[in-house]
Amino acid sequence: QNYIMRFFVLLLLSVASLCAAMRVAVTGTTGLLGRQVVERLSNKNIKVNALLRHPIDNSVTPSIDKDAKSTQVALYLSQLPGVTMVAGDATDLASCKQLVDNCDAIIAAHGPVKPPPIQSLFRLLPESDPVHSRSVNYVAVQNMIDVVKESKSCKRIVRVTGKGEEPTAFFTVLINMLGNMAKAWNYEGEQLLRTSGVDYTIIRPGVMGRNDIPTNKVRALADNGQDLKVTAVTHSQIAELCCDCLDYSNAAKTTLTAMNVDAGLGEDSYAPLLENVKADSRDFPSTLLEEHKRGARNGAVILASFLAVFVSVSVAVLKSISGFVLGIFH
Repeated sequence: QNYIMRFFVLLLLSVASLCAAMRVAVTGTTGLLGRQVVERLSNKNIKVNALLRHPIDNSVTPSIDKDAKSTQVALYLSQLPGVTMVAGDATDLASCKQLVDNCDAIIAAHGPVKPPPIQSLFRLLPESDPVHSRSVNYVAVQNMIDVVKESKSCKRIVRVTGKGEEPTAFFTVLINMLGNMAKAWNYEGEQLLRTSGVDYTIIRPGVMGRNDIPTNKVRALADNGQDLKVTAVTHSQIAELCCDCLDYSNAAKTTLTAMNVDAGLGEDSYAPLLENVKADSRDFPSTLLEEHKRGARNGAVILASFLAVFVSVSVAVLKSISGFVLGIFH
């Protein structure tokens, strides 16, 4: 019994030592997902290099609440143990080089800012603009691949994306139309990772945002980019998955779909699910960019036709009302 106890004590000490020595780079630091990733890593005694686009503002009240401003979140995270803020932008190669310095992995939790609908519908923002979805979901991923290939320590990229293999699906078309082709460039960014030769874990979560979901054995994963029924998931769950997958070498070169299932049909944690995931083995489409763009164009035509009919009917109704009112007074 004493030998068994000593073995487990040594094992725990070894794990704690590895965690203490580990350093992870994080992008999307102040986002609803990124902030939870940073906090979770810090709680696990893992050092963090957190990318931040704006200077720290010490005059605000630090907070990590859902409704907190990015400046408040940044100050809160900067005060956590083991967290180092790195100034820069993921779309800038030099920033990425500085970010991954002495890191073992990257968790890329960043995403594009929601643009004004008119700007996206009429493609008023150039694809080369740093806030365009191409820059955020594609160029930034290429930057990370480049710096990982040069790095002597950084060996894994964990990238959070979303379902994007169905260019004509309603929500895919809608997001592409109103989000500067965000779904399209997310998929192209995934393909950069799959063909890069570096170790990656691509995570395709369900709909993040709601917290009123069951918690008893609901977690589910599908590897090889396989489909699961789309459900709500919490930012906390996906942050947990991002961090936990780093502990599993078999989770390298995998595309994981993360959803929830009915209570009791899944798992309480991702550990037993991650133990069984396998590397991608199917042939993913090499590119879906043109299909995505075609779907968005067709969607825009349908939307424009609907608006034209709506305006026409509205004008006709207004004319009828005005004619009726004028008739009363005459």
